[in-house]
Amino acid sequence: MIGLVLLGVVALAVGGCACVVWAERGGPRWARAVAAMTLAAGELVRHSGKNRRRQVNGTPSGDD
Repeated sequence: MIGLVLLGVVALAVGGCACVVWAERGGPRWARAVAAMTLAAGELVRHSGKNRRRQVNGTPSGDD
């Protein structure tokens, strides 16, 4: 069961990346919407990773 969930997450990630590439080349409106959601999700993951590292290192969260 966990394997199926992981496979679904990987399929969504690959599909999102494909939509980003397709949208850059002038794809349909729905592909641009999926690309925007994929890029926003990536930014959220990246931002949460930075915050987690700051908390572990003891650096104040206001520093960039």
